[in-house]
Amino acid sequence: MSKLLATFRIVALLEGVSYILLLFIASPIKYFANDPQYVKMLGMPHGVLFIAYVVMAVFISKDMSWNIKTLGIVLVASIIPFGTFYIDKHYLKTPHE
Repeated sequence: MSKLLATFRIVALLEGVSYILLLFIASPIKYFANDPQYVKMLGMPHGVLFIAYVVMAVFISKDMSWNIKTLGIVLVASIIPFGTFYIDKHYLKTPHE
């Protein structure tokens, strides 16, 4: 596995976890308990991870021989809860895994 792929898999995992925490924990606390501190704490790291995911996906698409449709699926998955976990399982595994 290339170093870039390994790094991308880590970024995908962290982006997915940060998105889940933001959507299902921080946002409900913000709106139901009127406490925005968790959204403020998680928002910036999630944003950085999201941008890193998108940029790395574009860079790694050539190494992975993805066509434009596959790249589109990988990119759209970043805005769907649990999407990056699906991508890791179905698109980022190397043949011997």
